[in-house]
Amino acid sequence: MDQLRVGLYVELDLKWFEHPFAFSRFKIKSEEQIGVLRSLGLRQVRYKPELSDVAPPESAVPLPEATATQAAPAAIPDSPALQAKRAMMAQMQQRRDDAERVERAFTSTARAIREIEKNLFSRPEESVGQATALVTQITDSILSAPELAIHVMGDTAGNEELYFHSLNVTMLSMMIAREMGLPPEVATVLGLGALLHDIGRKNIPDKILTKPDAYTTAEQNLYEMHAQYGAEMAQRLQCLPAVSALIHDHHELFDGSGYPRKLKGEGIGVLARIVTIANYYDELCNPFNLAHALTPHEALSMMFAKHRAKFDPRLLQMFIRCLGVYPPGTVVQLSNGMTGMVATVNTERPMKPMLVVYDKDVPRLEALMVDLERETDLNIVKALRPSQVPMEVYVYLSPRKRISYYFDASKPLPETAALA
Repeated sequence: MDQLRVGLYVELDLKWFEHPFAFSRFKIKSEEQIGVLRSLGLRQVRYKPELSDVAPPESAVPLPEATATQAAPAAIPDSPALQAKRAMMAQMQQRRDDAERVERAFTSTARAIREIEKNLFSRPEESVGQATALVTQITDSILSAPELAIHVMGDTAGNEELYFHSLNVTMLSMMIAREMGLPPEVATVLGLGALLHDIGRKNIPDKILTKPDAYTTAEQNLYEMHAQYGAEMAQRLQCLPAVSALIHDHHELFDGSGYPRKLKGEGIGVLARIVTIANYYDELCNPFNLAHALTPHEALSMMFAKHRAKFDPRLLQMFIRCLGVYPPGTVVQLSNGMTGMVATVNTERPMKPMLVVYDKDVPRLEALMVDLERETDLNIVKALRPSQVPMEVYVYLSPRKRISYYFDASKPLPETAALA
């Protein structure tokens, strides 16, 4: 312990709650930290030369994990460091509580969408009114928020997942609307069109919609009719013409390769161009056959690197800027060697997300939640595919089979409001 110095990267063979530091592995930043380390009752600690800023004393030898012997940890002194640890634990609990609240609101909204879609044609006037009220509420909440946090949702919402696509596309479209500064009345039209963009699929046989293999030419032509069918349904439901136009054109692509009319560039309405990006991204992350699903990072990278010509370049840049290079749901490797999952992205600071971090000594339900805006010495090194992560780490982080997003604004939606 007398060989410790500022700049060494050390690893403590203590459980997370047995010491006052944010992590059990970190780079020593001050003499004060050295004093706290020496107060823990340890005889020695391990260090990693490759992660250290300074060379260790000549007599120091990196210890393999198996030979790192320790004295029993002493009681943690009631120091400023310990007080900071307690405050951090309280913040983590608040973040978990916030995440649970947002997830309940998300599930409530998905159920409301299920009811709207179920009654859309048996009670059309009532259902369109409910949809409009719901979208207006979401619009007001998102556009008026000083900051907007995007949360990745869990797989706990049961049979509501069929309605997650409509909700995802709506939320991602509203994120772009906020970034563009659309006025509320225009954003509400966008939200309603995004929510109803796939209603034409009701006229497509299930055997087509659920087919796991590639479509034949005839099947593809039939499937593409859902855009036309949806626009006609929206007209019968007496939706605004702008909503019908959005539904009709949400598969048109900027390079002219879309359908049904192969429109190109500015010939596609701006609201349809927004929904096209949100819809394309969600279908990459959440295809019918989940074996073909891309991670959020892969989906965003593919859209930018390979399919960039298909989208309005300005809107695509806004979309990427809001989600960040590592969107919520991405599993990442951190600069301290730990593995985490991006849980929340603030659209104002997308490169500083909130992470859930794997630590075998911390129970999964109490997992560390790390804010990269606060942990300035920590950064993301790279994204990881699930196959690159050990199974116990994968299960701990619980990456979602389906990637769904919801927003936490300064004025969150009441949990019961979506059901009104």
